[in-house]
Amino acid sequence: MSAAPPGRWRLYRRLAAAWLHDRRQFREARLPRICPICGYHGVFVSVGHPPRWDARCPGCGSRERHRLVHLWITQGGGDRLAGKRILHFAPEKEFARRMRGNALYETADLHQPGVTHRIDITRTGLPDAAYDVVMANHVLEHIPDDRRALRELFRVLRPNGVALLTVPINPSRQETYEDPAVTAPAERHAHFSAADHVRYYGLDFSDRLTEAGFAVDIFRLPPAEEVRYGLQRDEWLYVARKPA
Repeated sequence: MSAAPPGRWRLYRRLAAAWLHDRRQFREARLPRICPICGYHGVFVSVGHPPRWDARCPGCGSRERHRLVHLWITQGGGDRLAGKRILHFAPEKEFARRMRGNALYETADLHQPGVTHRIDITRTGLPDAAYDVVMANHVLEHIPDDRRALRELFRVLRPNGVALLTVPINPSRQETYEDPAVTAPAERHAHFSAADHVRYYGLDFSDRLTEAGFAVDIFRLPPAEEVRYGLQRDEWLYVARKPA
């Protein structure tokens, strides 16, 4: 499950856009990275506001979390999603592009245009045990009732189905920090690192998954491979499986 090699003009366009967005990132020597999705080898570029350097592959546009999920999917040289019915919340365009034409791949969001299902993640209305895989990258930190959302993901998964989840984690804290009284965008940015976040997860995110019924594994790579693929040191993939 790999993206096509990056087109030369798309690559140049992304590099030029990155230079215009924040040319300071090109003033210092930086380590070439490898994109496991498209095979690009070279300098990664910045993404976000404020810019996060060495984050985006200029070949396929992937960010750190996309490459992390891809490495789990292709671990051992196979494709863990092959033949699986997939429900992807808030689908990233790079991933959706790669899955185009796959009749087993469905997308969902409350606001994003062009998705298969325009639904609320806390009450989808989808059938029980309908999917083999559910994906949600950096979604749950936006959801006020994330526990209800996790129970809903558990419900729509088939036995032995798996939820692939990434969230912002503060690894220096055991407990998730949330405060319903923090509502103003500036306050939320100061408390939770983004104006549209409602919490900052701690290491107890695994406990929330367990409470919803999941068996939890954590997927991350050794430090040297995190550097090689341009992954974040404080982000990992939660592989939450619905028991048989």
